[in-house]
Amino acid sequence: KAGDSVTFIMEHEHLSFPESLRYLANKYNIEIAEEAPSPEMLESQSIRESLFSVTEFANKFYVDQLWNQDEGKAIGLSYFRERGFTYEIINRFQLGYAPDRWDGLTKAALEAGFKIEFLEKAGLTIVQEQKQYDRFRGRVIFPIHALTGRPIAFGARILKTDPKSPKYLNSPETDIYFKSKSLYGIAFAKKSIIAKDVCFLVEGYTDVVSLHQAGIEN
Repeated sequence: KAGDSVTFIMEHEHLSFPESLRYLANKYNIEIAEEAPSPEMLESQSIRESLFSVTEFANKFYVDQLWNQDEGKAIGLSYFRERGFTYEIINRFQLGYAPDRWDGLTKAALEAGFKIEFLEKAGLTIVQEQKQYDRFRGRVIFPIHALTGRPIAFGARILKTDPKSPKYLNSPETDIYFKSKSLYGIAFAKKSIIAKDVCFLVEGYTDVVSLHQAGIEN
């Protein structure tokens, strides 16, 4: 099919022309000149990028907890294995585990230099008066990705019986996550959907992961 690298990215990643240019420039460390944005645009871009950064940090934190920490391996990884998930599919979907502590993620993020305001804006930390604590605790984590593959939010399933806590807890809407415009698993399914020109919609996170593991990727 004819076309250049930009049109390829536009079709392959379903991005606009400017987004495709930025995608390629970022990938190959190319500086691109743009018109001077307004202060409002700069602030908006800064907030969005800060949210992307803190969400990516959280995603890596939850994955590390699942694979490398005793609690995560004993509880989270065991749960996924009991559901029949292979190590390969757990890795592919970047499934993770939130430790059963009040401030596991919050403390790690603050120590890494992230600001509490962005942890709160991203829906990762709840701030109440003098208290700040993790939204997700003692749950297995299903990261929700944008079409480009960047993590933008999380779904979390509790593993213990607690009538006071919902079975599933999801990120609130943020400047980078809009529930009505987001579909779990779309980043992993888009190529197959385009190739087969059909998309199957299923109910839950584990349904999506299970079908992909069975080879049904659209």
